[in-house]
Amino acid sequence: MLADESGLRQLSLCLYHPFEQSLEWKHSPSQIAPYKKQLLEFLSGKRTQFDIPLAPEGTEFQRQVWQALARIPYGETRTYSQIAEDIGNPQAYRAVGMANNVNPIPLIVPCHRVIGSDGKLTGYRYGLEIKQRLLTLEEKAAN
Repeated sequence: MLADESGLRQLSLCLYHPFEQSLEWKHSPSQIAPYKKQLLEFLSGKRTQFDIPLAPEGTEFQRQVWQALARIPYGETRTYSQIAEDIGNPQAYRAVGMANNVNPIPLIVPCHRVIGSDGKLTGYRYGLEIKQRLLTLEEKAAN
């Protein structure tokens, strides 16, 4: 996790997707403690929403997509086309997929809740198995 006074900037789920190295960061367990607490609550099925400040960096379009992702209710999914429509750009479903793929705060900005138009799981930068596990976790906790 990478955070500063503005909020959570990045969250990496594995070593294969390292943090952006453009800034100098300092180790501060106390600063990330609230983020870690809520993330662990989510992963244990005890939290369905996050109320921590977020500060992801991206283009205006990417930020619009990430805001739309954050509006997907816990335990539900949306298609790339639905997200494109939600941001007022219905033809941009492929660009939505690209913004989804570079989401710097996965789980908290729930890019795992986006599926293909046929209802099937589609690309997830951490793998479809993890995506399925997250959706299953949410489905069980929501019921």
